[in-house]
Amino acid sequence: MERLLHDASLPQLPKVGDIVQGTILSISKNEAIVDIDRITTGVVRGRELFDESGEYTDLKVGDEVHATVLELENENGQMELSFRSAGHQKAWDELTRLMNSGEVVEVPAADANRGGLMVLVGRIEGFLPVSQLTPEHYPRVEGGDKSRILELLQKFIGHNLRVKVIDVNEGEGKLIVSEKSAWAKEHAQIVAGYNVGDVVDGAVTGVVDFGAFVEFGQHLEGLIHISELAWQRVENPRDLVKPGDRLKAMIIGIEGTKISLSLKRLKEDPWKKAVEKYQVGQVVTGKVLKLNPFGAFVELDAEIHGLAHISELSKKTVHSPAEVLKAGDSREFKIISIEPEAHRLGLSIKALEEERGLATAEGERVSDPALAGISLEESVPTGAAEENKAQET
Repeated sequence: MERLLHDASLPQLPKVGDIVQGTILSISKNEAIVDIDRITTGVVRGRELFDESGEYTDLKVGDEVHATVLELENENGQMELSFRSAGHQKAWDELTRLMNSGEVVEVPAADANRGGLMVLVGRIEGFLPVSQLTPEHYPRVEGGDKSRILELLQKFIGHNLRVKVIDVNEGEGKLIVSEKSAWAKEHAQIVAGYNVGDVVDGAVTGVVDFGAFVEFGQHLEGLIHISELAWQRVENPRDLVKPGDRLKAMIIGIEGTKISLSLKRLKEDPWKKAVEKYQVGQVVTGKVLKLNPFGAFVELDAEIHGLAHISELSKKTVHSPAEVLKAGDSREFKIISIEPEAHRLGLSIKALEEERGLATAEGERVSDPALAGISLEESVPTGAAEENKAQET
């Protein structure tokens, strides 16, 4: 061995850490003997037989292999080699290649936690975060209950998922994959077949505080934001739709594979005719829907809702709308502004009080029939009238 290392005329032996190529001379459960370019033999033993790349799982005599040099010479004069080290490097190199190429691969889900799924890419364990699941698989849970999320994620264990590798860090042993990215790549052409303004027919797959998800076409999914469910103010999307409902919606936005839908735009905007039904100065009866620190939302009819600002609730100083109103109240209001294009209608109790107060004050001045048609002098007692004349003289 010493002579081979220093004889420049002979093939040079590798150094510790080098990856060498050889041929399997013999193989058993715990040991493999490898011929290294007919210069020397190497041995792979114990845990060094384990190969993360999976390439050397079923070796037989005559197979070509690559191994990492651990020692140049052991107690038996053989070179100590490792499939594990070489396989580790090869496996991580392959992960880097997958990330750079954007290739979609199928991987099994091996385990789950509240943050996502553990998957195996080859023999390397990776993580698929909840945020990187497709809309179809994303666990929509009321209130974000983590126990319920985990319960839904555990249903994927043992199932294969199509993913893209999006982050590789060999030093930290970190591997992150994304089902959503793989889905986006494969569905880009399908999404390209739709345009803003198209009307789609689909089923509600989930309802959350900010809107409803609708599946349509070839497993595409769009979001109807709460503001696009109806022309009137919507407090809770669940009051209008529920999972399983079938409906038609209009596509109002496409960003990559993110699709925005609208339910209300399939109906005529009722605010366009609001000025035909309501005018500034008109007194209307409305139902108080909700109180906020800044005022009260009031339903005038099924489609037109107005706002009575806290400053318009009373002639007196009001610190909270609850001092004057409560949800469910039916009250009279005076319309003080209408902006159909902005979908705004202003209401006031204060203006109504002021108007009626003024009318009452004027009415009081002529409310006594005995005074009607009598001059000022006639209304003053005789003695007082004579005293006035004397003063004038």
